[in-house]
Amino acid sequence: MLKLYFHRAPNPMKVAFYLAETSLPYELIAVDILKGEQHSPELLRVNPNAKVPAIDDNGTLVFDSSAILLYLAEKTGKLGGSPEQRGELLSWMMFIGTGMGPYSGQAVHFKHMAPEKLDYAINRYHREVQRHYQVLDAHLENRNFIVGDSLSIVDISAWGWANAAVMPLGEHGLQQYPNVTRWFDTMNTFSGAQAARELAQNFQFKSEMDEEARRAMFPQNYSE
Repeated sequence: MLKLYFHRAPNPMKVAFYLAETSLPYELIAVDILKGEQHSPELLRVNPNAKVPAIDDNGTLVFDSSAILLYLAEKTGKLGGSPEQRGELLSWMMFIGTGMGPYSGQAVHFKHMAPEKLDYAINRYHREVQRHYQVLDAHLENRNFIVGDSLSIVDISAWGWANAAVMPLGEHGLQQYPNVTRWFDTMNTFSGAQAARELAQNFQFKSEMDEEARRAMFPQNYSE
């Protein structure tokens, strides 16, 4: 059976959404990243980069949420779009995987986790997150889905970050992006979104960003 290494962060939530929406059976393995469980030998065997999500699909090891979604869509034939949409789908997957996601993560880091408040870094990443959402908002005008006329892995990938948009964008979250808000409301009607949220609530992951957590999350910042 497929094993999903999971935390309730945006990227693992995407994979949980996909698995629930497509009714694929899987075994869930919770990984408390603030306790450093991502550095365990078991997780490193699946993902040498020590991050979640990662999957072990009966010996096929896949890590990175974009790679996992693409792999599962190709394997199952579900939610991968049509052949005619392939180029557009890949473009938006990379837009999320190399733009919206990393800039959101850096915005959260410098706003909420960095030991010093660096105004330049906070402004830089906050503005880039805003710009990515503006691009997506413009694209979604008169559209119900990011690619084509039905749910695809691109929507699921973007949902993972939109679901946590308050952290990088501030208390108003998606409110300033009406088309993204409308799309997000539609996404939340899918059973996969509901199941992913319920799954996340089933675990008591560590939440305190103390010294143990900082060393687990950012080991490269410490010289031993």
